[in-house]
Amino acid sequence: MITYKELHHVSLPVTDLERAKSFYSEILGLKELDRPNFDFAGAWFQVGNQQIHLIVLPESKMIKKNHEINTRDAHFALRVENYDAALEWLKKHNVPHKENRYSKSGFAQIFCCDPDGHIIELNVDQKNL
Repeated sequence: MITYKELHHVSLPVTDLERAKSFYSEILGLKELDRPNFDFAGAWFQVGNQQIHLIVLPESKMIKKNHEINTRDAHFALRVENYDAALEWLKKHNVPHKENRYSKSGFAQIFCCDPDGHIIELNVDQKNL
């Protein structure tokens, strides 16, 4: 049996590192971390005790041409402190999104895409609305 401590990081391919870094730092508000000097371009961001690693790989099959937000497609979720504040922030920055305030999951959800079409869920426990 494997015993887990926590999720360490999620790694995502990107086509344009500066554009992706801008989205993850300025729109999502994540702190960029120092990254080892690999022989390929990328960036690391802190999310609580976990990380998101961006890796430049334009030929990746994970890069989506359209930015359709299908909430059942592959995505990762970030727990936010305030649903309404997150929603207003995305609207202020003209980030296309889908809302699901009363999901059967028990969390209020907002879905958006990064510049390469990766779907991101922002959520809070519905009890905290």
